[in-house]
Amino acid sequence: MEKATRSKISSYLFLLVFPVIIFYYECILNLFTVSDLLKFSTLTTLCFSFLFGVIGYLFATLFKSQKVIHILTSILVGVSCLPFLIQYFIYRQFKVFYDINTVFGGAKDALGGFSGEIFNMIFSLEGIAVILLCLVPLAFYIIFGKKLFGSVSANWKSRLVAFGGAILCYALSIVIICVNPVYLSVYKNEYNYQSAVQNFGLLTGVRLDIQNLLFGNSGAKFEPTDAPVVSVPEKPKVYGYNQLDLKLDGGSGKIAELNKYVSSLTPTHQNEYTGIFKGKNLIMITAEAFTAEVIDPVLTPTLYRLATKGINFTDYYQPDSAGTTGGEYQNIFGMLPTSGGASFKNTADKYNYMTMGSQLDRLGYYGKAFHNNSYTYYSRHLTHINLGYSDGFMGYGNGMEKYVKNTWPQSDLQMFEGTLPTFIDNQPFNVYYMTVSGHSNYSRTGNYMVGKNWDVVKDLPYNDYVKGYLAANYELEKALTYLVNELEAKGIADDTVICISPDHFPYGLDKNGRLGNLPNLSELFGYNVENYFQRDHSALILWCGSLEKEEPIVVDTPTFSLDILPTLSNLFGTEFDSRLFVGRDVFSDAEPLVFNSHYDWKTEYGTYFSAKGEFVPSVDASEIPEGYVNRIKTTVRNKMRYSAGVLDTDYFRYLFENK
Repeated sequence: MEKATRSKISSYLFLLVFPVIIFYYECILNLFTVSDLLKFSTLTTLCFSFLFGVIGYLFATLFKSQKVIHILTSILVGVSCLPFLIQYFIYRQFKVFYDINTVFGGAKDALGGFSGEIFNMIFSLEGIAVILLCLVPLAFYIIFGKKLFGSVSANWKSRLVAFGGAILCYALSIVIICVNPVYLSVYKNEYNYQSAVQNFGLLTGVRLDIQNLLFGNSGAKFEPTDAPVVSVPEKPKVYGYNQLDLKLDGGSGKIAELNKYVSSLTPTHQNEYTGIFKGKNLIMITAEAFTAEVIDPVLTPTLYRLATKGINFTDYYQPDSAGTTGGEYQNIFGMLPTSGGASFKNTADKYNYMTMGSQLDRLGYYGKAFHNNSYTYYSRHLTHINLGYSDGFMGYGNGMEKYVKNTWPQSDLQMFEGTLPTFIDNQPFNVYYMTVSGHSNYSRTGNYMVGKNWDVVKDLPYNDYVKGYLAANYELEKALTYLVNELEAKGIADDTVICISPDHFPYGLDKNGRLGNLPNLSELFGYNVENYFQRDHSALILWCGSLEKEEPIVVDTPTFSLDILPTLSNLFGTEFDSRLFVGRDVFSDAEPLVFNSHYDWKTEYGTYFSAKGEFVPSVDASEIPEGYVNRIKTTVRNKMRYSAGVLDTDYFRYLFENK
């Protein structure tokens, strides 16, 4: 074969190097995280890989020198595996892929705080195997690259072929996406980073994330919905509306869109439970990695008492959308963190008018927030002093170290013992706790609470790691036992409300986050965890000593963390506008609706799984109103857009700052 012909063939073969390698990295990441390779979307990932690979090809062939081309290619092949490796280890630890907002909003704290666990993962058998697999392309190119592509020339013809191929691959990807309603929703009006990475690959997920950050989602305007079908009888007319006199006819741009959306909503009625906690103290607790299975009449009698002798929620969910900081955001602000790990951080300079801290502060309550880990972690020293609590925020490093020993994790009991005297005589009080004792890992050597409480769980019918999880959470049981005893001794248990919700499911129980392959979580739950609702089911505790004198109040409709804020607002009888909340007061006439950042949702009529585009009814099909599924899908999209819009525009400052 003539030298010129060989050179031409080598040049065109070289064009495939970067696309093939990128697709290989995408497959490795998918295989060792979500394990979802056998999907039609694999073809779109291949096409998008060619698109990104052409960029690498064009950059590597900027120079004519063969030596420089091969050096540049080696560097690019080696460097390009890093984001895939980083995301693999992030997913192994936190069970999510980190989007750009999360990387810049909390990755430094998260990765620094769990560097030991990540180090252990890197040097585990699977970690080493993934690293070696990602190094295979670099080793192959270094050894065989010059022999296979010894004479590479990138003239205008080869560049034109590369460019044309990229356009064709992009067009084919869009066609595939457009003919599949599920992929089209993820790609456009129901975009979320996790689903984008899973369906289209990491690099496309990053591209879409950058696109949405810079230009916004092109389909992000609110959509009209048909009038809802009220699922419960309307309350008697003696009840007024939870509604304020708001200026909703002004503004421009996004503010005008938000005003139009809010004004289109129907406020909910007040009800027989409105104001039953008026004037009472409030203790809100976000419990680290807590879940319903921790509650046991024998093992955790105080938790059992609080969960069964107050308001009982039988179908409660805590969507895991951005780890601990995301769960806190949901509980405190009543919205999904659409900016990932940066959502809470972005509230530091916002007008947080509707938090319980702010609402009760306006009524003259003493308030303070507490955390028994580092006070700067996730920028809490900036965010938690802006939640409306009159006396600010205390964490380890700005006061909590006086009460809590420096163990990992720190003790919830010690935090409660140390801080309760600071507010118990400042009634009415309104305090918030973010606990840490229930954090992973759950071995006796890696978790001080596990070793401390091991004797309590050692004979339970679980494997040692699940026992470790229960031992770590037993510290919360001890903390709550102390708290309730002190409230009763002080004679104020009947005047104090305790609200407890998790931040996320116990993701530290398993090495990976693959649905259908969560053996420890499944052992704890007693069933194989195969979807997000099974994974994120949990417990909401809402108790007051005065409720124990009556029959328990049962809420058996689907509820979730975004319902906490409107429900508390109604129970405490504060002045609020129900249209401004994403969730609902669970005692109101609003439709029950639970959803997550994947656009899955659940109502009294059934459950919708966005990844399959499938609605699974929980009632007879004849009972479901015509057009119901599409209406709820639109409602969920609007609520997601509203969550994003409120944070992006500082909407409550516009509404309330000058009132």
